[in-house]
Amino acid sequence: MYKKAYGIIETLAPLHVGATAGEESGNLNLIFRDQFTQTGIIPGSSIRGRLRSEIRRSLGETEANKWYGQEAESGKPDSTTESVVKFEYASLLWLPVFCPGQPIVWVTCPRLLKRYQRIAGEFVTLKDKTKLKDIKLSLIDNLKYTGSQTLKALDVNGTPKLFFNFGFLTVEKTQDLSAWFPLGEELPAVVVADDEIAMIHDMALYRQSRVALDKEEKKAKKGAFFNTEALPEGTILVFPIALKENQETWQPFGASTGTDIYLGGLESIGFGHCYLTLKEV
Repeated sequence: MYKKAYGIIETLAPLHVGATAGEESGNLNLIFRDQFTQTGIIPGSSIRGRLRSEIRRSLGETEANKWYGQEAESGKPDSTTESVVKFEYASLLWLPVFCPGQPIVWVTCPRLLKRYQRIAGEFVTLKDKTKLKDIKLSLIDNLKYTGSQTLKALDVNGTPKLFFNFGFLTVEKTQDLSAWFPLGEELPAVVVADDEIAMIHDMALYRQSRVALDKEEKKAKKGAFFNTEALPEGTILVFPIALKENQETWQPFGASTGTDIYLGGLESIGFGHCYLTLKEV
């Protein structure tokens, strides 16, 4: 009934998808998080809304409604229509973290790898010609504290270690992790435990204090100070796509399978620039 596909989002600038100024108590504008790993997500509605706006601008409202469904109209029952293309939320796959001596290490955990396996496993072929979906869950759990072959861990008393802001992390082994990098490049990376990713995630977030100035004087407006957080540049996220079968070919970017796109808020201060790649559509 549905054809499966998926999308990869690489952030080219800090990405904030969450509360806007003043919506959170204390004027701290948090990003949306997964309830279990407490890592950043992009709701499917945000991805759908951006793609809808792009096709509406280029091809018109009728074409947007055809692919993404007709929005409800006030006073008109049954005015909505089902979308041809369906999106789930985009979850974190690899998060860049500052690490002395690297200077960047990409971090993930078994739970995030399992979601990527569920989404893309049947499409990704490993070097031994098997599929990513055939890797047993127990083997993924055993990847914790595994570094990629491109990782340069510090040698401390004969033990390879990474130094983060909160202390040392021991790298138990290294192996080829290229199958888990959807963009084709094996980056310096390490897999940590599921119960550690939230702490590392909060350490890695881009944070900035903002203030609105008075139009007449160079001073802050009353109550116009707020803090915002964002996923850092270089973050990689993945999301599943379902396409109704027996439909025309969905080509939101024309003949291309990828494009620059802006997601989330705070675009006026340089946030939200991403590169979106569609796979198997």
